[in-house]
Amino acid sequence: MIVYKKERGEDIVRAQVKTAKSSISFTGGTRGGVDRTYKSDIKTYTQSTETCDVVIGLHPHDDSYDLYFVPTILIEILGQSSISLNKIKSLKNNYEMLDNCKNPEFVISNAKKYGIIS
Repeated sequence: MIVYKKERGEDIVRAQVKTAKSSISFTGGTRGGVDRTYKSDIKTYTQSTETCDVVIGLHPHDDSYDLYFVPTILIEILGQSSISLNKIKSLKNNYEMLDNCKNPEFVISNAKKYGIIS
């Protein structure tokens, strides 16, 4: 979670962080790493406005990293389980998108401006 202090209270942004090498996955509910044998009733799901507000793709390189901020409003419009980093270059380190990730008008108009959606 990311908490923004406001003049009157706080605004909480629910964030899911995913490692992003060449693409960002929007799915959750699965296990990775060494312990891949995981038996549970939990099913794989795609992130949505019900589960979080933004998926943050962490793209490591050299001695630093880039952050790709993908609002779940946009994920619902895209209707896909992942996206190539090449298609969302304009979301790289775009803190304005993070700040406005819960604002549908902002997200949609900028996604159109950036050519992510038509």
